[in-house]
Amino acid sequence: MERTDRIASHSGTVVGTKPGQVTVGIEAVSACAACQAHGHCGFAESKNKTLDIPTPRWQEYAEGDSVTVHVSRDRGLLAAAIAYVLPALLLIGVSVGLSLAGLAEGVVILAALGTLALYVLALYLLRHRIGNKFTLKIEKQTC
Repeated sequence: MERTDRIASHSGTVVGTKPGQVTVGIEAVSACAACQAHGHCGFAESKNKTLDIPTPRWQEYAEGDSVTVHVSRDRGLLAAAIAYVLPALLLIGVSVGLSLAGLAEGVVILAALGTLALYVLALYLLRHRIGNKFTLKIEKQTC
């Protein structure tokens, strides 16, 4: 069993099941949702997200069940690196490199955006391989 301090968890509700898979709805709430003035400032945001979680025990879950979804923190950090850090480094690296090479600003911008487009295409083409690195675990909440 993994240590609990190495696990990130989030509560959700089962919105559907099918053989080998449970679909869980999670409301992702921004930090300002806890603020007392969030209803008045207009900055509060929340999004409903659904996760398809493969599990051989899919029959144990029914629509409306309260569940907890777990992912190891190191996998969460890897996801953040893939989604934010690597594209930022690519953008900065290409922009600085081409600027130092003396290219015009317009060319630098187009090249940087093109590099990001290629990065997104690579992620899309490798989505199944990358997705296999992220395993989510689900468990029913009691009470």
